[in-house]
Amino acid sequence: MTVVRMLWVGMAALLAATFGAPAPAVAQDYPNQRVTIVVPFGAGSVTDIMARILADELAKRWNQQVVVENRPGLAGTVGVAKAAPDGYTLMLTSNGHTVAALVNKNLPFDPVKDFAGITRVSSAPLYLIINPEVPAKTLKELIDLAKAKPGTLNFSSPGLASTTFIAGALFRKAAGINIVHVPFKSAPDAVTAVVRGDAQMYFAPVNLSKEMAEAGKVRALAAVTPQRIPEMPNVPSFREAGLDYVYDSWFGLMAPAGVPRPIIEKINHDVVQIIQSPEAKAKLAAQFVIGVTDTPQQFDKIIHDETANLTEVFKEITN
Repeated sequence: MTVVRMLWVGMAALLAATFGAPAPAVAQDYPNQRVTIVVPFGAGSVTDIMARILADELAKRWNQQVVVENRPGLAGTVGVAKAAPDGYTLMLTSNGHTVAALVNKNLPFDPVKDFAGITRVSSAPLYLIINPEVPAKTLKELIDLAKAKPGTLNFSSPGLASTTFIAGALFRKAAGINIVHVPFKSAPDAVTAVVRGDAQMYFAPVNLSKEMAEAGKVRALAAVTPQRIPEMPNVPSFREAGLDYVYDSWFGLMAPAGVPRPIIEKINHDVVQIIQSPEAKAKLAAQFVIGVTDTPQQFDKIIHDETANLTEVFKEITN
């Protein structure tokens, strides 16, 4: 070996030790084997359906098998957090992910540090629905009632890590009211409680809100979106109803922390193209969700900021 070549080899070793070895052409080679998308919810859930829409389209693009595995509960999220950071294990989850550490004090993973955001996939608009016997025909009347009788009205949810709990907690803070959280075992139980009058309010998705409001089982007061939702044009947004409150009930794709950045960027690029396609938009609309996308950096910031913000909100409502 010549002296010059020895110097080059030595310099390359020094650079590798200092900055890490140059990444191989991982983005070009990825994926070269099966990719698994873990869904920490049961089969048939909205999250599961969205994951399968994505998996089908990615399999076509990548010419590789992309499978969806339902691993309900924390076990699914833990498995992804501990998976090899190679891009072959991904997770599609809801924004309930951001309160996981608040609900479980001995959580074996960090919702922020142990995951790399790829992109949000969709947002599910929600309505505030109330039992028809509640003496409030508008959002303002409901807030006035809650202020007049603090601690007497309640809102239901499927549990502390649910997106509907987060919506209720943030509404409580935005309106400056004292409403009590009542958790139930499942979303159907939480909705049934409002219909029966055991709970006064719930944040429900579009399809459920529309169906039950038209049947007279509940009253839909306001949508948490910036504008009115076309499916229920007569129901105002919270802002139109007088309260500056918007809530994004998102679903997003994540990977274990440490996945090489070129792979994260490639997955993001392909997923964004899929979500923005007319075919995917139509499939998502059939589930009453809206396709949304971000850069990985934007999604990481959303996860970080929501986790920090909800920590404070969670303390207020659970104390």
